[in-house]
Amino acid sequence: MLLDRLEFKSRDPGEHRYRLPRQRRTTGDRVRDSIVALASGVATILTHHETPWASITFSGTRHELVLAFEGANPIECGEHFMAELPDYEFSIPGQLVADATITKSEHCFLPEPRLVVTAVLLLLEES
Repeated sequence: MLLDRLEFKSRDPGEHRYRLPRQRRTTGDRVRDSIVALASGVATILTHHETPWASITFSGTRHELVLAFEGANPIECGEHFMAELPDYEFSIPGQLVADATITKSEHCFLPEPRLVVTAVLLLLEES
């Protein structure tokens, strides 16, 4: 008989299975992911500061990121990053990148080649 071959398992009524809620990605997470992708994945984000921003007609956030490119090949990627950032088409849901600029860059050649870049992005909330 078929029921003889089936095995029924039940959970202990005292045992509860809780699922941890899936952590949502923030706008800051998406900005960092986009910046690292533009930097060919070779940049290290040293700092990221996010501050609210608003004008009479718009609201959003200002993001300042400091990135380090270490080594000869990563420095090439960093120079490409600086050239491409102002015209890069970001894809961040619900956000429009109104401005993306490089405000500072520092080259150091000893003890190993290093480029440190400060990028500032202004994001506006799409309505």
